[in-house]
Amino acid sequence: MPAKPTACLALADGTIFYGRGFGATGETTAELCFNTAMTGYQEIMTDPSYAGQIVTFTFPHIGNTGVTPEDDETTDPVAAGMVVKWDPTQPSNWRATEELTTWLTRRGRIGIGGVDTRRLTRAIRQQGAPHVAMAHDPDGNFDLDALVAAARGFSGLEGLDLAKEVTCAQSYQWDEMRWAWPDGFKQQTAARHKVVAIDYGAKRNILRCLASAGCDVTVLPANATAEEVLALNPNGVFLSNGPGDPAATGVYAVPMIQGILATDLPVFGICLGHQMLALALGAQTIKMNHGHHGANHPVKDIETGKVEITSMNHGFTVDSQSLPAGVVQSHVSLFDGSNCGIRVEDRPVFSVQYHPEASPGPQDSYYLFERFAAAMDARAA
Repeated sequence: MPAKPTACLALADGTIFYGRGFGATGETTAELCFNTAMTGYQEIMTDPSYAGQIVTFTFPHIGNTGVTPEDDETTDPVAAGMVVKWDPTQPSNWRATEELTTWLTRRGRIGIGGVDTRRLTRAIRQQGAPHVAMAHDPDGNFDLDALVAAARGFSGLEGLDLAKEVTCAQSYQWDEMRWAWPDGFKQQTAARHKVVAIDYGAKRNILRCLASAGCDVTVLPANATAEEVLALNPNGVFLSNGPGDPAATGVYAVPMIQGILATDLPVFGICLGHQMLALALGAQTIKMNHGHHGANHPVKDIETGKVEITSMNHGFTVDSQSLPAGVVQSHVSLFDGSNCGIRVEDRPVFSVQYHPEASPGPQDSYYLFERFAAAMDARAA
């Protein structure tokens, strides 16, 4: 650590972490979370579900594979900043087109290295996700009182509808399939199903997985109405991931989903889409202490007994005790027993809290996209 730190992280309780700044300079406030994934820092930073959050990476080797446009999950980084143990290294990967530090600078995102991330992670687990202010100044000049005050003044994520901040501005078509060696991304040219995907902050790899499952995908903004969805005559409706408080987004999303549920269309939701579906069915959501963020989360399929290792990123969860009659809990976290999936009895309507598309993370749950396609096949038969 140099004699004078060039970055600092101020928690609302007054705790200060010093380190070395990289990326953009300036200040930002957000909620602080930690992610335990060992790969995929670029996908994490560009995941729209991280809007309003700074990510602490528990894995120390951040930056060692550089960045590439192919791994962006959206056009620009959405996470407010990153906290790491070791300073980013020179990239050593044949796919890298740019260094992480340069990428962060160009995209206006702050990073801080040299932090005791184990201590910080323990604080998050014990005290809950704190509100923080982070600053990077190459000269090392910080107004600590002002930073702590900024952290205390942050409103938090409860009650915030952040989906409207990250959703698309207008509808668009998607036909790009999952990356595969040696051709990379190929286009879907033989789609069997027409799917409308509601964009609450959709990751690109989710759309790719839908295309790879044989879907012609039309993406609509988060505030689309049921009438607008049904006017496209889809074979199924997909509800995407996204950030913020599901109850806030549900103000306009729930009526739309209830309109879709009045039909016999198959419905599949992921993450925030899972929470939106649960709210539309009459369940409730609650804020978690520190959330689930990582690529090593074990989830049990209650009906088959199968355990999947999954990728997760959420700070709210569906209250399983609030599920109404006819709605079944299908998956559960083996870490804390929280709800990780639901389905409607005798109907092709289901959702999961975790991320079956990975990016980053394991691929144990790709089958869910095939399940969605099979539901549309069965309806067409």
